[in-house]
Amino acid sequence: MARPKTRFACTDCGHVTAKWMGRCPDCGAWNSMEEQAAAPTLGAKGASLSSKVSAMPVPINQIDEHGGELRVRTGMQELDNVLGGGLVSGSITLIGGDPGVGKSTLLLMASERFASRGLPVLYISGEESTRQIQLRARRLGVTSDKLMVLAHTDWEHIEKVGRDTKPVVMVVDSVQTVSVPQHTGIPGSVGQVREVAHRAMLFAKQTGTSVFLVGHVTKQGEIAGPKVLEHFVDTVLHFEGDGRSALRVLRTVKNRFGPAGELGLFEMVDDGMREVPDASARLLAERVADAPGTAVMAALEGSRPMLSEIQALVGPASPGNPARTCVGVDRTRVLMLAAVLGKCGIPLHDRDLFVNAAGGVRLHEPAADLAILGAIASSMLDLPVPSDVVLIGEVGLVGEIRAVSHPGLRLKEAARHGFRRVFGPKSLAADPPSGLEVIGARTVRELLDALF
Repeated sequence: MARPKTRFACTDCGHVTAKWMGRCPDCGAWNSMEEQAAAPTLGAKGASLSSKVSAMPVPINQIDEHGGELRVRTGMQELDNVLGGGLVSGSITLIGGDPGVGKSTLLLMASERFASRGLPVLYISGEESTRQIQLRARRLGVTSDKLMVLAHTDWEHIEKVGRDTKPVVMVVDSVQTVSVPQHTGIPGSVGQVREVAHRAMLFAKQTGTSVFLVGHVTKQGEIAGPKVLEHFVDTVLHFEGDGRSALRVLRTVKNRFGPAGELGLFEMVDDGMREVPDASARLLAERVADAPGTAVMAALEGSRPMLSEIQALVGPASPGNPARTCVGVDRTRVLMLAAVLGKCGIPLHDRDLFVNAAGGVRLHEPAADLAILGAIASSMLDLPVPSDVVLIGEVGLVGEIRAVSHPGLRLKEAARHGFRRVFGPKSLAADPPSGLEVIGARTVRELLDALF
């Protein structure tokens, strides 16, 4: 018998080589090459989107608009915002997150919202039995008879059931547990994950069913499987939680039908996921006003303004190497801001420095610079930033304060929550909302003199 052909695929990016290599030549990962049997050639039944549509090109201004993009509201406003206004028919959405963060709970509750409006939903589980899903559904109050549940891992059977039942929405939980029998490799391998995602994409486009794929994440926080998996899908969502807080953040990484970077907030409670429509109020609810080392900034996540608290703690001088610990903020920018403060007469080279974005959010936009700098200076000087002040602005290496994007949205959010003064760049002072005083500064020295 002829020896079966094998190949080596990278478990991180999916790059394929004919022989084993210690380091992937595409993504550079070490010891990530996995031996696999070569995939068989698809027969006449092979999945192909072109076999279902015209093979001839059509002028773009003559394409039929009927039956095109149609958005269906999920009934969960936070999820709709992240999806760009609702779920698009025939789209495929990948949602990833740490184990236990609440991916299955969120999708089961969203499925109930669809089903309660008379829309058929098919929930596929490769990890739990139907009885286990029913126990969780009872706790969440999910009872609609339009929500159908199937516990199976064979994609061909799943696709057959999907074509027979014709659901509006189908959830596959998770993509790493489903496999295609004709394809070699165990479920969760690079080849299987890629093949299942490809078949799911074709199923969604051909039937108009909106498909959710649940994906596990690696230790580095990335969705497990080849990177090409994210290219197959229309939308990629990351569900995040730090494990110490009930707050959950749903973030858009990619969206073909809306803006990327949108953010939705949820809170894990006993009966499931509770939406947090006012993110600013939730993040500032436990803030201690007039305490040294804290400042409020107006962030912008996608098109959504959000007030968030930055906390800083400067330790006493020590002869050893000082600690630099950052949670939820960019460590590189914190080190840069510490150097800028040193030039302004606040030396931190021998001090331990701890900076935290309270509430478990991640603030990596440059507009957070001024709030981080203000919180550090407040802790170092042991002088509080006034409780009615919001800090907005980017800081340059020479200590200049630069403009930020969409200042109007940020100022309106600050005024809505009762803040009276905003410190920022000079350009911020143009046309502020009523009741809000905007104080512009050109340099960090001017800001510190006006603030303290």
